[in-house]
Amino acid sequence: QVQLVETGGKLVQVGGSLRLSCAASGRPFSSLTMGWFRQAPGEEREFVASISRNGLNEDYADSVKGRFSVSRSNAKNMLYLQMNSLKPEDTAVYYCAAVLGAITRRMEGYDYWGQGTQVTVSS
Repeated sequence: QVQLVETGGKLVQVGGSLRLSCAASGRPFSSLTMGWFRQAPGEEREFVASISRNGLNEDYADSVKGRFSVSRSNAKNMLYLQMNSLKPEDTAVYYCAAVLGAITRRMEGYDYWGQGTQVTVSS
């Protein structure tokens, strides 16, 4: 089993920045492909970003490309999402997810999920 705990969500102004963190435990972190997803009220959960086990490969949704950056520290068992130039449409609950397989955008491809952290972007 893998346990994931997200932190860092809060209310931020349009154009601001925020860094989300996800602490992982239960399996060697370097064995896990990691992803970030988000779910806005009344919407389906959607892919945001993913990062390979060694951190060398990253993938981003078009809506966040150039504004968000995913990173990881295998030494600290931590996943991060740096969010810049935030927009009201970035308001959502953000989830981190993990899988033992290859990097993927598919929500169904992830086996483990955190409880989520709320990000609200106010205009």
